[in-house]
Amino acid sequence: MRLEFSAEDEAFRAEVREFVKKNLSPGLKRKAELGLRLERADYVEWYTRLYERGWITPSWPKEAGGPGWTPLQRYIFDEETLLGGAPRIIASGINMLGPVLNAFGTPEQKARYLPAIRRSETWWAQGFSEPGAGSDLASVRTTAVRDGDHFVVNGHKVWTSYAHWCEMMFALVRTDPNAKPQEGISFLLVDMKSPGVELRPIRMLEGGTDLNEVYLDNVRVPVENLVGEVNKGWSYGKYLLGHERTGIAGIGSCKQQLARVKQLGKRQGIAGDPLFEARVSRLEIELMALEFTGLRMLSANQQSRVPAVEASMLKVRGTELRQAIYALLADIAGPDAIAFDEAALLDQAGHEAPSSEDVIAIAANYFDARKLSIYGGTNEVQRNLISRALFNA
Repeated sequence: MRLEFSAEDEAFRAEVREFVKKNLSPGLKRKAELGLRLERADYVEWYTRLYERGWITPSWPKEAGGPGWTPLQRYIFDEETLLGGAPRIIASGINMLGPVLNAFGTPEQKARYLPAIRRSETWWAQGFSEPGAGSDLASVRTTAVRDGDHFVVNGHKVWTSYAHWCEMMFALVRTDPNAKPQEGISFLLVDMKSPGVELRPIRMLEGGTDLNEVYLDNVRVPVENLVGEVNKGWSYGKYLLGHERTGIAGIGSCKQQLARVKQLGKRQGIAGDPLFEARVSRLEIELMALEFTGLRMLSANQQSRVPAVEASMLKVRGTELRQAIYALLADIAGPDAIAFDEAALLDQAGHEAPSSEDVIAIAANYFDARKLSIYGGTNEVQRNLISRALFNA
């Protein structure tokens, strides 16, 4: 079965494909396709091209600087940029905070923060998870106590992605310790340069330090940095997570990595092997089912302001599928799937592409992919959410 798109959508697909071809630098494309570690400057290089074209904030409304695309056009954009070798849009300010500010922020907050997000001048960290309150965000214990024109914030955030690159953080904090868990939480914008903010990197399985702990010790946050109403942060957090989980499904990433599977299988001489072809076919079937589910959700969301429980379904199946694809890549590479090693990579500079170049980061990618089913709410928690929704329907 093949997905059919309108002539207008196919024309848009061709436009995106041509844009990627003309604007993505060969060096950045190589790093992204090989799964090498990208730095903030790499992402900003690509984001700048998207900003100049007016495409950096696909999900934002047109009046806020978005391109005014339909949900299907956003889907096509994500697919074609990834298939073209471009980095994902990972910036939390673009994908998470932007939609929240557009929906619930004050005019002053929108004017101050949204333009800098679009220009990649300000990067935002997501201060949600805490020790003992990862997927159970209602259990957050970081406190914010009103003191005149400020909130005084104390607490500890963990698994804070790319916080070492960020100037600001949006955080869930407890402003009413006596209220029911979900009713005493507020949504604050915190300057990462404020006195009392301390970052500690977390070394991950593949050797990277993209995750961080953030300690907040009597950090003073202006009251005007409160988003929406006090004690209503739970609602804003759920709105944000609906957008995050939809993106975590990673259908475009799955297609990108499946193409990599086929290329590597051909190079390793196993293309046509029945066992290899059977595993690839099974993954392709599962990806097609996931894609149809995603497209059905896009259709439903044209009438819905907040992604429904289908976002959890996409998150569970999408992350498991991506992990299965990375596992197959590691199996194909075999002993060549060496751990990511900066020194080894540098030793190859100036030489003809070695036989191991396309597998040098596969082990790192495999280990890094283990977190996919944990962040954004663990898959176990998402299954509980799905079950409750079905039983209460």
